[in-house]
Amino acid sequence: MPRGLSISLLVAAIAVTSGAGVARAGGHGFGGALGAQARGSAGACGETPGLQCIVVTVPLDRTGRVPGTIALHVEYLPADGPQRGTLFLVAGGPGQGSAHVFGLGTPGAVQLFRFLFPGYALVAYDDRGTGASGLIDCPLLQRAVTADQQQLSAAGCAATIGPARDFYSTGEHAQDMDAVRAALGVDKIALFGVSYGTKLSLSYALAHPEHVERLLLDSVLPPELPDPYSADVLRALPNTLNAFCTDTACRAATRSLGGDVVALANLYAAKPLVGKVLETNGRTVAQRIDGIELLSTILDADLNPGLAAEIPAAVHAARRGNTQPLLRLAHFHDKTTATAAEDLSTGLYAATVCHDGPFPWDPNMPIESRSPVFRSAVDALPRGTFGPFGKWAARFGNADFCLRWPSPAGGASFGPGPLPDVPVLAVSGGFDMRTPTANAVSVVGRFRQGHLLVVPGIGHSVTTADASGCAANAVRAWFQSGAVPPAQCPRGKPIVRTVSGLPTPPAPGAKLGPLATYTIATRTILEAQAAWLMANDSTLPGIYAGRLAPAGRGFTLARYAIARGVELSGTFKLTSTDLPFAFQGTVKVGGASAAPGILGLSGTSIRGTLGGRVVG
Repeated sequence: MPRGLSISLLVAAIAVTSGAGVARAGGHGFGGALGAQARGSAGACGETPGLQCIVVTVPLDRTGRVPGTIALHVEYLPADGPQRGTLFLVAGGPGQGSAHVFGLGTPGAVQLFRFLFPGYALVAYDDRGTGASGLIDCPLLQRAVTADQQQLSAAGCAATIGPARDFYSTGEHAQDMDAVRAALGVDKIALFGVSYGTKLSLSYALAHPEHVERLLLDSVLPPELPDPYSADVLRALPNTLNAFCTDTACRAATRSLGGDVVALANLYAAKPLVGKVLETNGRTVAQRIDGIELLSTILDADLNPGLAAEIPAAVHAARRGNTQPLLRLAHFHDKTTATAAEDLSTGLYAATVCHDGPFPWDPNMPIESRSPVFRSAVDALPRGTFGPFGKWAARFGNADFCLRWPSPAGGASFGPGPLPDVPVLAVSGGFDMRTPTANAVSVVGRFRQGHLLVVPGIGHSVTTADASGCAANAVRAWFQSGAVPPAQCPRGKPIVRTVSGLPTPPAPGAKLGPLATYTIATRTILEAQAAWLMANDSTLPGIYAGRLAPAGRGFTLARYAIARGVELSGTFKLTSTDLPFAFQGTVKVGGASAAPGILGLSGTSIRGTLGGRVVG
């Protein structure tokens, strides 16, 4: 379930503003008559000049058997200058409201989209059950972390929603999209879908091919996916991890990132890892990692470049017996999994994916009969279905999540097609673990005018995450002139350097000399830069002690330790957004095992005095 795009939009803003220029934000009057389904007059909303908000009312059940309506919140921004077309921005999840995610009311976000889509009027609306369109909020499911918790909480959420739960399928979302199009008085629309938004965009194209002008698909999920066990994701995962880990620092951290993850996941599936982790208040809490928890934590790295910088060293340290760094990352994953329903409605996610399927049982099979069918189906899968992972990994998919969801479960229906013969650009990240590039290859092959752009080293939600600007510039050129993009972007530099290795913790009571202290302190400073990006404006505990807190354009360390007995305190400021980011600051080095002193960072140089000796 993809989360918000705050990090991605920050990075994209850096990329676009360093490119060829940004289209001026502005606007003119509301362009398009309000159809009969639009309730009330268009009104100004947000901080963006010209942005209009309307309500489009749609029936809950289009057959009429179940009464009720849903008011869809729609935001419309006219083109800045002569209009070339109308573009719908379609967010992922399912569960993200597009109006909420894309933020057309925020001038900074609009500046980015004006650059990407010159001459297009922009439309973002919250799908039924998300954002301001009848939000579904199931608090227990929002907070659920483990597979068992999610399965039970999904069943409870279904009971809370009641009979209305049957009307949140992808097919229903596609019909809502057409109702919005008709209400705006637009004949043909372009679609920019991200993640699940690509599945919804393709489903719309199957249902209403005559109304599609072009498709931009970012992080592609074909209509027939996801696989009920996420087997396609698991098979691709080791190679995706190894392809990511090609720079010098990553190779220094591990010889095989994919091999480390596979070994640990299978190990923890058989015997979960349990340990204590530090919280920001200084207390410790228990943390458990089983195979599914580890895979979920790893998967988060394709949306969080700071986590991606931490993962190689942490998993390799765990394989060598130092599990504390990995326990901290798993705890970070669990703490950030709980999101507000306004940002991602997991209730809507459940209502959509559990209705869509596909699953190994008949859609109308009673809940009590499904478990044996599920187990038999998994047992019958051929060797290698999950790549190098055991069959325990079947729980990673939606079939396990939806096992207790009331019928119908797994009965998706999409439009009859055929797909329209329109220009299509698919953008895929080489480090995208949840929607592998094979998905994009499959979809592009279905369109005569289809093109694929692969961006190495970039994870999910590529267009707004590629800090090099290659993807953004290719998208802009494609919209402007139909320019065919390159097959692949050059691999760009990372936002922060990959953590090249974590120090072995000193033995209890050990006293380190200046050089040994310097080695640990320098690694702590570099790890803290990745941790700052990972935490995304939140306070983060150290691995063994202390905490890291955001401080303006930088961060502060308070007795922060990634090796027991060596603690750093001080402040670092971001001095350059050229990639990788550069920082400057000074820290006091102390702790029971350290040779005490002061170190200063400027760019890549770390120098100072420890134990009365000049180092660096």
